[in-house]
Amino acid sequence: MTPATPLPLWLDIAISALVLAGAFVAFMGSFGLLRLKSYFERVHAPSIIATLGCWLTMHATLIYFSVTDKLALHALLIALFIAVTVPVTTIFLMRAALFRARRMGEKVPPSLSRTTHIYEGEQDS
Repeated sequence: MTPATPLPLWLDIAISALVLAGAFVAFMGSFGLLRLKSYFERVHAPSIIATLGCWLTMHATLIYFSVTDKLALHALLIALFIAVTVPVTTIFLMRAALFRARRMGEKVPPSLSRTTHIYEGEQDS
């Protein structure tokens, strides 16, 4: 198909649904960012939602450009890059925030690691 040839209606609907779903998911992530209170709660909404919204938009882009032009693998590469970098960045930001909060004596979420209790002077049972 060439760009001048219109897409079938079912394909237009599928692509539009993917784009709208990606936009809705991104909006819900932004809403969660505003609604949640602490930094430790807020950091999850945009990180998880950004990846899902990106993947939905990537699928729409991949389908559209693959049908109208040629196989569009650049969209897949962008989505893979985001899927790898967003969780890693979130982990680093969370660790930095935990370190800062502990140094300032603020209340932080409890540790899920058993080895942390040993470092804090508590007995491990």
